[in-house]
Amino acid sequence: MIKSKIIMSILTVALSVSIFTGCSTGKIVTPGESSNPSENPAPNKFNYSDSIDENGFWSNVTALDCVELTQYTGISIPSNIHTINDEFIQTKVNSILENYKKQYQITDRAVEAGDTVNMDYVGSIDGVEFEGGSTKGAGTDVTIGVTSYIDDFLEQLIGHTPGESFDVEVTFPEDYGVEELNGKDAVFAVTLNYIIESVLPELSDEFVAENLSAQYGWNTVNEMETEIRDAMKSDAVSGYIQEHLLENVKIKSLPDSLLKYQQNSMVQYFQDNADSYNMEINDFLSTYVGVENTEKLLEMYLEDNTQAAEYYLIMQAIAEDANITVEDKDVAEYFKDIAGTEDYSVYKEAYGMPYLKMNVLNWAVMDYLEEKAVLE
Repeated sequence: MIKSKIIMSILTVALSVSIFTGCSTGKIVTPGESSNPSENPAPNKFNYSDSIDENGFWSNVTALDCVELTQYTGISIPSNIHTINDEFIQTKVNSILENYKKQYQITDRAVEAGDTVNMDYVGSIDGVEFEGGSTKGAGTDVTIGVTSYIDDFLEQLIGHTPGESFDVEVTFPEDYGVEELNGKDAVFAVTLNYIIESVLPELSDEFVAENLSAQYGWNTVNEMETEIRDAMKSDAVSGYIQEHLLENVKIKSLPDSLLKYQQNSMVQYFQDNADSYNMEINDFLSTYVGVENTEKLLEMYLEDNTQAAEYYLIMQAIAEDANITVEDKDVAEYFKDIAGTEDYSVYKEAYGMPYLKMNVLNWAVMDYLEEKAVLE
């Protein structure tokens, strides 16, 4: 199932910037008042189940005391939101077929705009080769009009035929970032190896049953397109409901610890990424995010983290009001649906049962809201 695959990817990423949220007792922050991010450093290793009780609710928090709910059943969904046109379906179908495309090396025609080609090159300035200016015979794939190269490098490939060797003349930008290259004229001796043409497989019931049944459970083209449409419709409706709730439910008070949970989880996310690059987190943030440290990171994302915290406070309030709860068996059913197995022990060990229940609870609330929504 498409929607199930999306849910699983969210669980696997686990709290990539501001996805899930938490709330517990603590200082109350009223709308318009901010919490100082520097006072909320992430722990050495974030515990995803901190502040969540055994039922998946935020410990000792009654969300209904923190919000003023509007009518949340019968939310009207405009037709332009829930109507999915065939073009969107075909785009998704093609993205799946991309995984099964075949590539052919073409050598008997000239290069055209938009082509993907494989080439080798050696760059020089005033006849002297410079560091980093050669493919060293390994070949590189580029797409004309898509891949970013200096000046009009790639456009000069147009009209040439694989097997040709020729010079490409370009000028480096003044602010290229390498002192010995800034503003310099360069010549690249290029060898065009081949043009790459990709061909998608023909979509048929036979192809679907043979290649997509095990992963998606589809056996016919109709089943595939119907489930894709249903998943897109569900995503569009749930997105609209989320925006509706954020715009119409009044937040009377936001427990400060809920925001801290968001902030700590965000820092842990970037810490994990820094670790994967064997970098200190501040060096990682400076290089890839453009901020000096975690304090600046949290300042930059304060509005996003606050909105995410408010959203999940609203979701818990609805769960309390509608008496929506989850049990261990619901978690098992959830994983059986999305992963084809009731064994979720690896996730339980990594994130804790309270965290898993919280996520299942939030999805149960959204499913309830979707069921009660009115499609115009």
